Amino acid sequence: MNQNPIFRPTVAYFSMEIGLDPDIPTYSGGLGVLAGDSLRGAADLRLPMVGITLVHRKGYFRQLLDQEGRQTEAPDAWSPEEQLEPIPHRVSVTIEGRKVHLRAWRYMVQGTAENFHAQPIPVYLLDSALPENDPRDQKLTDELYGGDTRYRLSQEVILGTGGVALLRALGYQDIGTYHMNEGHSGLLVLALLEEQLRGERTTVTDDDIDAVRSQCVFTVHTPVPAGHDTFPVGLVQDILGEKRLELLRLAPAFDEDNFDLTAFVMFFARAANGVSFRHAQISRDMFPGYHIDAITNGVHAGTWVCEQMAEVFDRFTPGWRRDTQYLRYAAGIPAEEIRRAHQHARLDLIAEVEHRQGVKLDPQAMTIGFARRATGYKRGELIFSDLDRLRKIVKTVGPLQMIYSGKAHPKDEQGKRIIQQVFAAAKELGDVVKVTYLEDYDMGIAKMLCSGVDLWLNNPQKPLEASGTSGMKAAMNGVPSLSVLDGWWIEGCVEGATGWAIGGENPEEERAEIASLYDKLEYAIMPMFYRQSNRYAAVMRSTIAINGPFFSAQRMMQQYYGNVYLNNGESPLD
Repeated sequence: MNQNPIFRPTVAYFSMEIGLDPDIPTYSGGLGVLAGDSLRGAADLRLPMVGITLVHRKGYFRQLLDQEGRQTEAPDAWSPEEQLEPIPHRVSVTIEGRKVHLRAWRYMVQGTAENFHAQPIPVYLLDSALPENDPRDQKLTDELYGGDTRYRLSQEVILGTGGVALLRALGYQDIGTYHMNEGHSGLLVLALLEEQLRGERTTVTDDDIDAVRSQCVFTVHTPVPAGHDTFPVGLVQDILGEKRLELLRLAPAFDEDNFDLTAFVMFFARAANGVSFRHAQISRDMFPGYHIDAITNGVHAGTWVCEQMAEVFDRFTPGWRRDTQYLRYAAGIPAEEIRRAHQHARLDLIAEVEHRQGVKLDPQAMTIGFARRATGYKRGELIFSDLDRLRKIVKTVGPLQMIYSGKAHPKDEQGKRIIQQVFAAAKELGDVVKVTYLEDYDMGIAKMLCSGVDLWLNNPQKPLEASGTSGMKAAMNGVPSLSVLDGWWIEGCVEGATGWAIGGENPEEERAEIASLYDKLEYAIMPMFYRQSNRYAAVMRSTIAINGPFFSAQRMMQQYYGNVYLNNGESPLD
């Protein structure tokens, strides 16, 4: 399958969600969008890769918000028949003793590099909606993160073992590395083990384990144990059968009652990494005995830089799409050019808000953006902790308005309450501080927000932010961040040059963080925005020049390829 003149083994990239296109709802948030950016960055660099995911015919969900901010959900149905290329190959997996037939669809991920021929990367989306399947099995590839644990584990069987079977049916014989993006795809290890045994042996040797381990790498994204998939042992046996359960027991991934899929993957990975330097440190504490490196996430510049800013880059830093290191030269762009491009992006955002919400925002007022998954640790309500302080800031410094967006998982009641708290604060503040919430957050809204606001707010509870990529997208567009020092921002924050830090690096009382947030707004950020506009434009410019080159998907994928994919050395076991 590899057509490069110099042979380089193909990397098979497995992810439960991949953000391919705003109109294809095969992603829920940061993990899926990162997966799409990873493949787009690889396409720019002509890296030999292939992607595997599920088709998710009903998407994640459509978010509906009433006037009080109460969220309800509806299916986000779409038709792969209209947007994807059908693949004639058929494979099957076994679930609860039943044969589940699978077909696949292909989407070609294009890079946006210029001046040379980027190499498109195929992504195959597995689909169980076939008439020959049991009716319950036909729905297994419908919902992203839907259903119960039985549904979730069945999906992971399809992704892992079905994905390997599809690659074999397609003729991929040159795969050097299987990259598991989070643990959802970890059951591909079962397929590789069974291939190693070739159906001829039942006893697994150390050489068999090493042979499988030499093919597998793993990226962990979740910094808390509760975020990792565990399944009751009885359920695992029901779905996979006794023979496969015994293969799973090769890894130290069981307690008395549960199977820990992440622990299983860690045991069988030759390399493992976290998604920021701090996250790797935390992950090593979570998985003692394993070596976990850091490859900080990045975003695909050609996808996330808005049209207005891209035109400026084209004139002053040509070649930035081909090589995002050229964004370093943004330091020489006249600040007025940055300001003018941003103002056009801001007007586009304000027009979109009026179209969607009927809310007229002030095109001259400082606009803060907050767009994240609505969940407890991300603390979307934090800035509303002291409404009187917000009123004072507006009275003494200048106008302020905020645009929110983000979905709460249907089962996350705390996340849903946070959305309602934002709505309640918006009502209480009235026109003193206009706050609007854009429902049904997706890639399209994200791009407009990340390029059109004046300041990106991020205030998770430390140390729970593994990385965070929305602030990177904002930085590519010259939007500085006001953020807690966690995840990527520890690496990206140059105080007063790329943005501002809320508090320090160590965990601290929430009231201290709230005070820091308000102080930075009142005494540093908003006075500069209103009274030293040239200086604020210079901060926007340095945000691009300092953070743009490093927090890019191209840099990220160069690190993966050089440090992980081509390094077939020691396992992560210390």
